[in-house]
Amino acid sequence: MVPDFEIPYHTDIMERFNGIDMDAAGKVAGNGFYYLMGDIARLHSAVISYARDFMIDRGFTYCIPPFMIRSNVVTGVMSFEEMDAMMYKIEGEDLYLIGTSEHSMIGKFIDTLNDEANLPYTLTSYSPCFRKEKGAHGIEERGVYRIHQFEKQEMIVVCKPEESKKYYDILWKNTVDLFRSLDIPVRTLECCSGDLADLKVKSCDVEAWSPRQKKYFEVGSCSNLGDAQARRLKIRVKGEDGSKYFAHTLNNTVVAPPRMLIAFLENNLREDGSVAIPEALRPYMGGKSVLTPVK
Repeated sequence: MVPDFEIPYHTDIMERFNGIDMDAAGKVAGNGFYYLMGDIARLHSAVISYARDFMIDRGFTYCIPPFMIRSNVVTGVMSFEEMDAMMYKIEGEDLYLIGTSEHSMIGKFIDTLNDEANLPYTLTSYSPCFRKEKGAHGIEERGVYRIHQFEKQEMIVVCKPEESKKYYDILWKNTVDLFRSLDIPVRTLECCSGDLADLKVKSCDVEAWSPRQKKYFEVGSCSNLGDAQARRLKIRVKGEDGSKYFAHTLNNTVVAPPRMLIAFLENNLREDGSVAIPEALRPYMGGKSVLTPVK
């Protein structure tokens, strides 16, 4: 799906709508930050709201978690190396800004003994996310592709061990269905075992099509952690026969704008510079079916 007209870089598309100001953000906060404005900011919020309702309609419980977590939760959900590379620490306090709401959502169950009859817990959470994003990145990762602050809708599952394989498939399919409902082609790419982070049993990336680059790029990640997080955080289940065992935990990105916005703008851009709003998103955009550039 490559149109016969040139697709500009995503920040150039946004600038046509007076929708982004990275220069001012650089003065205020430094590199890796941005101001979104006007229709682009509204589109950002609309995508998050649509994702929230999409997941609620699929039976997930909506949650807004703490945006800071203690170190014992951090080390329970991820490796120390990941923590050092990703997390911002609050000076003088045992608190870290979350890099993803999965961390505080799984942390919700720390030191719990859960009745088997109550499983699975299926939750979808909204949060801002904060990441150091250390290291140099290529030309395709300028703009709003890799930044220090973004917002995300997430989904997590806490379930019985024998059900984690089933929920892994449910989770990644949710994201694929959501993107396709917004006219964005996507695929999943399974991660080989050598690329898996310390705690993961199985993981796949959800990738969206970029007609500008003529290739797919990562917009989310789905993971089955088995009982690794549950062992560290002591998330246990009490069986109906009185037995006790560790739960399995899973997580997946629903949507993470602004990276998701890149895919949205490229795939819904028209030759005249306007952007089509798919039917599913129109109620969240005040009924608009198209965005018209001001430049």
